[in-house]
Amino acid sequence: MASGQEIDDSSNTPSSPKKVYKDPDDGRQRFLLELEFVQCLANPTYIHYLAQNRYFEDEAFIGYLKYLQYWQRPEYIKFIMYPHCLYFLELLQNASFRTAMAHPANKELTHRQQFYFWKNYRNNRLKHILPRPLPEPTPALPSNALPPPPTTTMAASSVSVSAPSPVLSPMQYGVPPGPPLPKNDPRSGLDRRKRKKDG
Repeated sequence: MASGQEIDDSSNTPSSPKKVYKDPDDGRQRFLLELEFVQCLANPTYIHYLAQNRYFEDEAFIGYLKYLQYWQRPEYIKFIMYPHCLYFLELLQNASFRTAMAHPANKELTHRQQFYFWKNYRNNRLKHILPRPLPEPTPALPSNALPPPPTTTMAASSVSVSAPSPVLSPMQYGVPPGPPLPKNDPRSGLDRRKRKKDG
């Protein structure tokens, strides 16, 4: 009996190793919660909510935002569905941005800029992705060649020079260039007058 008590007392000594906490599901629940929170940061209205409720004045919360920067590593970034959240997570490391997001006008400005980014992202990317035709090299004239004779105005007007057609963006949604199509409105003023006379 006494020996059993000695064993129990020895386990409470400072020299004994501490038990390390291990998640029962190997961190799956924590991973999902942090992923969900990080992706919520893609919404400027949510960031405004955090600023209004003074979460950004809590040092522990600021430390948590710093800790969440591990989501920018390649092994974690592949799980992110809303990449704007990483941009806002980076901005939230700055105290002036955290303070500014408490104001509703800044929230609206941020939301508007995010919309414009989404609206123009494809066109802006296609400008850099689509190949551009290379300029045609001009043949070098030999040093003893005479300059070409000047053309008359009559000859210049008879020759039709076709300008290169501009490359249309794929974001034109199939609308042909030119004047808008005429509207066929059955409720035009002329038809209305005829109906009144007939009735």
